[in-house]
This record gives sequence, structure tokens and C-alpha cells, in this order.
Amino acid sequence: MPNSSAGRRRSTWSSKADVDDLLRERWRRADCRTDWAHCGREWDAVVVELRRGLDLLDALRLGRHRGYPVLADYLTNRLYVMVAPGTGSVCRDVPGVRVLSTGSQVLVPVSGAGTAAAHWVSVPRASRLVDSSKLAGALLRSVNAEQAVAS
Repeated sequence: MPNSSAGRRRSTWSSKADVDDLLRERWRRADCRTDWAHCGREWDAVVVELRRGLDLLDALRLGRHRGYPVLADYLTNRLYVMVAPGTGSVCRDVPGVRVLSTGSQVLVPVSGAGTAAAHWVSVPRASRLVDSSKLAGALLRSVNAEQAVAS
């Protein structure tokens, strides 16, 4: 079928939860630099457990290659989802979530493929940010689903 997507594999956020040999090799060979970026200026960072955050981004149906700035720290198993400055606070009361805003900093790649501690899962382009209200709603739904299963 000419316009069929059969046979094409869709790249999902959750497919980036594990580090593979190819990524390790990129980190090893690359001349990567990282630096501290101030939160609360261009964005706030919503910090969640890595796999949970990637699954939520899939649930929100955000295209991984659309340029949403999403950063993985594979050493601490954390995902940093960048939202508009001053809006991360809508996620603050969700269990298991930390919000970094004015006065906080995040380690980000500034050259190369990044590192295990700071790797762009989705390289930022333009001014595209994840909608903090939609992210907060997805986080709350996930917490409610976990609580329903536990009871």
C-alpha cells in the first residue's frame, strides 16, 4: 500500500527509557560539554521518574521529534520536562514530582550528544514547550490510577 504506515516503526518517548550500546558509544566518542542553565527564565523544569515521565509524554501524544525540550538524567533516573516559565507550579502538589523554577539550575548539554547525566531525549527547537496544565493533568491521572490499583 503506497500510503500505509505498516512496516514503519513509530518513535515513542518510552522507547528512550533505556540506554543502549549505540547511545553509550555516542557519549564515549563525542566531545560533549554540559553547563548549568537557570530555571525560571526560558522555562521551568518539571522533574519526574524517567519511565513514568516518558510514558506520560506518550499518553499526551506529543511527537518526540517536534522539538519539545525534554532532558534525561540516566544516572539518577530522572526526566526533566521543560514548561513555560512560571507555570511549573501547577505540577508542584503531585506526589513524586519536583518543580524547578527561579533560583534553581539544571545541567544541560551544550555540545555533542550529551552525557549520561544530561542527555536531550528531544532536542529543543524554537520555543516549543510542553503545556504544564496538560502535563499536570496527566500526572494526576497517573497517580489516581496507581492509587486505584493499590486499593
